[in-house]
Amino acid sequence: MSRRRPKPFVALFLFAACVMTLAKSQETKPDQRATSTAAPRVINIWPGVAPGSEQWKQKESTLGSGPMQHIVNVSTPTVTAYLPDPAKATGTAVIIAPGGGFIFLGTDTHEVAEWLAARGIAGFVLKYRTAQLEGQNETQLNQAGGARFGAQIRNYALIAEDGKYALDDGIQAIKVVRAHAAEWGLSPNRVVFMGFSAGGMITEYTAIQPDVSARPNYAAPIYGAYFPTVPPIPKDVPPFFVEMAEDDNLAGSQIIKFYDALKAAGYKPELHLYEHGGHGWSMRKQGTTSDHWLDEFYWWLETHGLTKPSK
Repeated sequence: MSRRRPKPFVALFLFAACVMTLAKSQETKPDQRATSTAAPRVINIWPGVAPGSEQWKQKESTLGSGPMQHIVNVSTPTVTAYLPDPAKATGTAVIIAPGGGFIFLGTDTHEVAEWLAARGIAGFVLKYRTAQLEGQNETQLNQAGGARFGAQIRNYALIAEDGKYALDDGIQAIKVVRAHAAEWGLSPNRVVFMGFSAGGMITEYTAIQPDVSARPNYAAPIYGAYFPTVPPIPKDVPPFFVEMAEDDNLAGSQIIKFYDALKAAGYKPELHLYEHGGHGWSMRKQGTTSDHWLDEFYWWLETHGLTKPSK
């Protein structure tokens, strides 16, 4: 990825492109429309104000509509629980972190949670904290987001700065899901963390963070975001399911570096490398093999015994 300084309108264009690529898909198969029987439930993952954001003043806003909807200025992190019909429940939980460069959150991940819940797997959509943007209206907030995205491209260190509290929220989400495992009919040793783009970076960090007891049992970064530098890979890392496209010009090279680091450390991550798909496809249909990524993720869960009820 080039570090040449992009012009302001280019940075804004790239930011808008990220919003579009993470947009909701309007195409779903008939069997993907089934949802869990229980209404989605929103749970704050921190008691009181999330630590570190006590002085944050910006108001959370949902911008756009329909497939262009995205959330900015998140300061109160939550998980939205999509619990399956108890008759279908497997005891497996998948925490799902959306993408957006730690600047905004796409909303298409709720479709993924519904898809999983219809198959007996509890889905938990994580709304993690994002960079604080100043603006009085939608146009100003989007312009501020575009400027921040351009700054990240010029200086990779800003990615870690913008994602600092998001990583904390990812680890906390795992603790909350495990703490409520009995209440929600889950097995505390069947917690999967899935993330898209920036959410993929959260996924990777939760899986390699120092506290082994707070790591997920399985990790699935989907076109995971790039690291400023690839961190050391520790012992006892969970099984990884990695997906990306050959033509991912935003994060592709860094995803491969992380995959290679796992291999060099002695692990055997499963990698799906699609010919086409770009970055940020999520539930969008593009007429490429990447359209079937969710089926392949489900098959991977199946091979690990996670699609059947736990004993």
